[in-house]
Amino acid sequence: MTPARFFTAITATFFLCVFTFAGRVSAEDRPPNFVVIFADDLGYGDLSCFGHPTIRTPNLDRMAAEGQKWTNFYVAACVCTPSRAGLLTGRYPVRNGMASDKKRVLFPESTGGLPQSEITIARMLKQKDYATAAVGKWHLGHLPEFLPTSHGFDSFFGIPYSNDMDRVASKGKHRDLILNPKVEYFNVPLMRNEEIVERPADQTTITRRYTEEAVSFIKKEKDHPFFLYLAHSMPHVPLFRSPEFEGVSDRGFYGDVIEEVDWSVGQVLNALRKEGLAENTLVVFTSDNGPWLLFDQQGGSAGLLRDGKGSAWEGGMREPTIFWWPGKLKQGPVHDMGSTLDLLPTFAALSGAQKPEDRVLDGYDISPALLGTGPSPRQEMYYHQDVELYAVRSGWYKCYFKTMTSYIGQKEPDVHDPPLLFDLGSDPSEKYDIAAEHPDIIAKMRELAKKHLDSLKPVENQLEKHVTN
Repeated sequence: MTPARFFTAITATFFLCVFTFAGRVSAEDRPPNFVVIFADDLGYGDLSCFGHPTIRTPNLDRMAAEGQKWTNFYVAACVCTPSRAGLLTGRYPVRNGMASDKKRVLFPESTGGLPQSEITIARMLKQKDYATAAVGKWHLGHLPEFLPTSHGFDSFFGIPYSNDMDRVASKGKHRDLILNPKVEYFNVPLMRNEEIVERPADQTTITRRYTEEAVSFIKKEKDHPFFLYLAHSMPHVPLFRSPEFEGVSDRGFYGDVIEEVDWSVGQVLNALRKEGLAENTLVVFTSDNGPWLLFDQQGGSAGLLRDGKGSAWEGGMREPTIFWWPGKLKQGPVHDMGSTLDLLPTFAALSGAQKPEDRVLDGYDISPALLGTGPSPRQEMYYHQDVELYAVRSGWYKCYFKTMTSYIGQKEPDVHDPPLLFDLGSDPSEKYDIAAEHPDIIAKMRELAKKHLDSLKPVENQLEKHVTN
């Protein structure tokens, strides 16, 4: 080799090393990626790492072992639409018209949706040039001005509302169709951005296709900070699973569905590992509300918690939750209180984005608890059932002013004066009312409830906007 060629080769190698090193520094220094995996109607007791004896969830179990399992983590509401609004905005849904005392969720005939005045996590992260994608169930409005692409997401691939809607009435009664489901019984659309690409959506492959879309997004945006919101349609009834998961679970049909969701989580985490993104990606797994107990064995389990979906009892709003961020999180179980309301301010703190300052936020930055630098700042939780405040939790104590079961039998709430009081530390199943022993705590709870209610302002109801003939 001539001296000139040798010098050229050395120079080329030097600059290749410099640029490669610079690229690594840039990737490490950029803000973290965020992935939220949101199940639908998953119960507190439906994962093996949360105590289920027959459902196998090895990927979620590993995620919990490598990260943090939160045992006192709550959603913003006990049904689909308002819960999703709370997660994406960091605000109780009563603040933005996404809660109602008549219509509990949005329907295909609804003309309302999440208002444009709301700032979602996706819209907030656009300040930092994040790529954003919504994959799966949306349920915050199906008209163009309410779809994900109008709320800060670059793309959307999924079903715009619950998978049991647009039922084909001529096929039979709703419950019969739910318990003996076929794809053609539910005329739900599968959308890409604002266009319908399949109707009815083939729900036997919906979990797999959501997963493929999520993995494709991760690969596409690996050199760019991103936010992926993967909201599974399952295990909301009607249950569907891919042929590969038929009969794999000892728990039966429902177990098959959960084990496919677990497989999906594994695919997402493996994609992050393969692309070298695991150490710079915070992944959150949780669910929108508790199990739909109305559907017997095709519904889930809240484990030791009381009641399920549609109720302010613990089983309706406390969810199995796992955080994963290799090398960053303080590993182990977390018994501090947290909520999906806390995701927006936490992502703001970790990314450097400016959280909304012109409105009331109900979330807290829980990054100290995630990173091991301090406890979660959340000390209270307010439980709204539709637009009414039913209960308040402060520390380990939970006080009920009203109670109502989930969907089954009870037509009107029971009003409690004096209120009920439970110590969730020693009585997570809410069996033993200790109000008579703690009048001082009851007085504190009344004060907290009044202060919270005084902070609410009248807003236009979005859930009761329907097409009229």
